[in-house]
Amino acid sequence: MRALMMDRALTLPTILEYAALYHPDREVVTRRVEGPIHRYGYADALARTKRMANALLALGVKPGDRVATLAWSTHRHFELYFAVTGIGAVLHTINPRLHDDQIAWVANHAEDSVLFFDITFAGQVAELAARMPTVKTLVAMTDRAHLPADAPDTALVYEELIAAHAPEFDWPELDERSASGLCYTSGTTGNPKGVLYGHRSTVLHAMALVAPDAFNLSARDVVLPCAQMYHANAWCTPYAAPLVGATLVLPGRQLDGPAVSELIEAEGVTFLLGVPTIWVGVAEHLEAQGRTLTSVKTIAIGGSAPTQALIERIEHRLGGEVRQIWGMTETSPLGVINTPLPGQAAEPAQKLKQGRGLWGVDLRIVGEDGSLLPRDGRSPGRLQVRGPWVSSAYFKHDGAGAFTADGWFDTGDIATIDADGFLRLTDRAKDVIKSGGEWISTLDLEDAVCSHPAVAMAAAVGVPHPKWDERPLLLVTLRAGAWVDPEVLKAHVAERVAKWWVPDEVRIVEALPIGPTGKVLKRELRDTLATPAAEAAV
Repeated sequence: MRALMMDRALTLPTILEYAALYHPDREVVTRRVEGPIHRYGYADALARTKRMANALLALGVKPGDRVATLAWSTHRHFELYFAVTGIGAVLHTINPRLHDDQIAWVANHAEDSVLFFDITFAGQVAELAARMPTVKTLVAMTDRAHLPADAPDTALVYEELIAAHAPEFDWPELDERSASGLCYTSGTTGNPKGVLYGHRSTVLHAMALVAPDAFNLSARDVVLPCAQMYHANAWCTPYAAPLVGATLVLPGRQLDGPAVSELIEAEGVTFLLGVPTIWVGVAEHLEAQGRTLTSVKTIAIGGSAPTQALIERIEHRLGGEVRQIWGMTETSPLGVINTPLPGQAAEPAQKLKQGRGLWGVDLRIVGEDGSLLPRDGRSPGRLQVRGPWVSSAYFKHDGAGAFTADGWFDTGDIATIDADGFLRLTDRAKDVIKSGGEWISTLDLEDAVCSHPAVAMAAAVGVPHPKWDERPLLLVTLRAGAWVDPEVLKAHVAERVAKWWVPDEVRIVEALPIGPTGKVLKRELRDTLATPAAEAAV
């Protein structure tokens, strides 16, 4: 017997329609690429979005076409999130921090037909245009007065497209399982791999994000995503915020400590999210000024695992509670969040866990032989996931080996799960150090050395060893004005980890290589350290 319930498709335009109707004056605030702050309500955002939907149709964009962006987090990018997907096309957010060769590669692999770009990338797009033969239309995301001289001669102007079309538009009836977004991974070996999101999966993911044991968002919140809108849909906050009528603050291109701190204070931000390197910069800025923030309630940290020292530093200066999250581009991206259980103390060791699974995300740990490992918090193995917002395959079926025959996605992470369901990462499979046949957790080594007050950041990598296959090397950067002898740091680590885990060397470096999504590039470190001139290069 079938239920007698209305069958309404879960599609993305319904989110902005809801926000415009029930929260018309709640704002989207942007630090524009051109400079000044821009703000408008959700009702105004919807009207401009419908103008852009009409413009896209006039440009010949059809359902299923890929429309690319090379852009920062702005109100115009927000409009494209709904205008492109709302007409049945697919929004392809390109990471501008990729190398030019990779940008051209992903545009060609996606077969993008239109490219919207911020003015900071005008000259770059002019040079790349000939290498992207499927892109027939270029649009500069600005007005005529701010169009750079080095923009392509054929580029259209975003604000002129908006002005030329009416704000009346009826969204087409879309299949909720049709594709809505395309985002390429940046952490895999070889060429980037495309993750193809859908309307249904993204709506369900946004609904899960706002739940009390997840991001706990409501119309009373002011949300500042410091994950850019090209990075896994800014962790879905451009959809989750309007879903509940929360104010959305978009930082543009500026994610340095002073700029982020200024936005937090000026807009009364309550919810923050981003990778650890962002919060290092914010904490350093506030420390230099001897200040703390007062409006922040929660700081969600993902992308890479923060150390205990960094968590304490962030909570002290930003004033809110750090909640670790874990996810990937392939999981839309949220998989788990570290929300304490009732009566559970927020102890430091507990906060180092990535969190418990949300409804909708199944987790399992498997051994090297594929056997299911127990949830005892002590048995590390490969983390595999499945769920309605987890990728079932890569675009054009690249990288099929990451998907198991029984329907799970192999994340490439090594982790444990305890009896309460809390996930604790120990490493990426590609980063784990195997010494004498046993695994050494790089995350635990980094946490141990970062507990020293002189250390700002750290990266543990395995280096070849004639007897033990690999031994750990710790590379650290120091806080401004600090100095400490490397042997002191080595002794500091020795007090906190198993004897055979203690690195053979702790090396102080000026900086660590940071990738396009704010993570330390350990593969680059390993490749450099494998060369004879390793020490001089680092």
